[in-house]
Amino acid sequence: MTYSETLDWMFSQLPMYQKQGASAYKEDLTNTILLADHLQNPEKNIKTIHVAGTNGKGSTSHFLASILQEAGYKTGLYTSPHLKDFRERIKIDSQEISEDFVVQFITSNKSFFEQNQLSFFEMTVGLAFDYFRQEKVDIAIIEVGMGGRLDSTNIISPLVSVITNIGMDHVQFLGNTMEKIAFEKAGIIKPKTPVVIGEYTSETRPVFEKKATEMKSEIYFASDLVSSTYPSTLIGDYQEQNKKTVLQAIRVLQAQDNFIISEENIKDGFWNVIKNTGLQGRWQQLKEAPMVICDTAHNKHGLEIVMKQVARQKFDALHIVLGFVNDKDLDDVLPLFPKNAKYYFCRPNIPRGLDAMALQEKAATFGLNGKIYPSVAEAYKIALENASETDFIYIGGSTFVVAEIL
Repeated sequence: MTYSETLDWMFSQLPMYQKQGASAYKEDLTNTILLADHLQNPEKNIKTIHVAGTNGKGSTSHFLASILQEAGYKTGLYTSPHLKDFRERIKIDSQEISEDFVVQFITSNKSFFEQNQLSFFEMTVGLAFDYFRQEKVDIAIIEVGMGGRLDSTNIISPLVSVITNIGMDHVQFLGNTMEKIAFEKAGIIKPKTPVVIGEYTSETRPVFEKKATEMKSEIYFASDLVSSTYPSTLIGDYQEQNKKTVLQAIRVLQAQDNFIISEENIKDGFWNVIKNTGLQGRWQQLKEAPMVICDTAHNKHGLEIVMKQVARQKFDALHIVLGFVNDKDLDDVLPLFPKNAKYYFCRPNIPRGLDAMALQEKAATFGLNGKIYPSVAEAYKIALENASETDFIYIGGSTFVVAEIL
């Protein structure tokens, strides 16, 4: 198979949460363990940091990778979902996995995947672990796909576990209370392995402390321990807490004998994160006049922060290109958006994309008014035509909306 044919097979024939939603979710690690055994357990041959959380885990993972790269370590990075190309998910020192490796891995194991009905995410995790082992990385940053306890990445034994925060997202899978979601995220805490918590609430802190006690693991609450960090080219307001989380995780790693990371490495890692990792879609500026910002925030916890940042911008008129997936709780997120904006409703081009007319009708009940457009690209094009140089355009609602613009 060619690379294109390989991707078509991966995306269309196997369950993939980003495209299908609930039908792709697996409720145990049986298949992942089976795959790991089939691959001769590559996860046991790589040092890792495990990153979970409702929001910020992607940025946190990229910050960690950037700092470790600055310190001279060959650093693997596994994240999801991708914005443009599948290979964005698996990198070493900012270089995406080769097309040839992806094709070879899928071709070699295709019969096993089919026989055991592995999901898209399960085989992608296996691909990442096998690649990092073969390339002999010094350390790999592994981002959880969803949840933690039952996530396919949760077969690793990391040097440190990181949980960024807890918010009400994916409640159909993880539970409908903060405590239940925290319990699922806390599932990545391993025996006698330090864990860093980025943000906590009165409901979630006891859950983390209980799990850490059970595992005899040291627990660090970054928001209580870190007062200041270094500047970064990632300038979204939410990055301040992510940077505190990262700094605390690095402090824990510094205390372990095998890693030498200087303050200069940390400073440069924060500042060079985009250059070092290629991270996109986090309060990313696309144009200056009019100012155009896109951001992948897609749930209440993330959008609250982003909408406050939008409100602080100086502009004559506000234009918002908006689309969601069809399982998003619109009653939860639409009230966060400003009524004094002109909206361009669109549907991201994936099976789970929410119909733009349904979005327009629901948005109107919250006083958000605008027109429907046949695609994300068309919505953005018309927004640019309508906006003056002193206006502000925000693009978001879904990772997939941002992906189509980028």
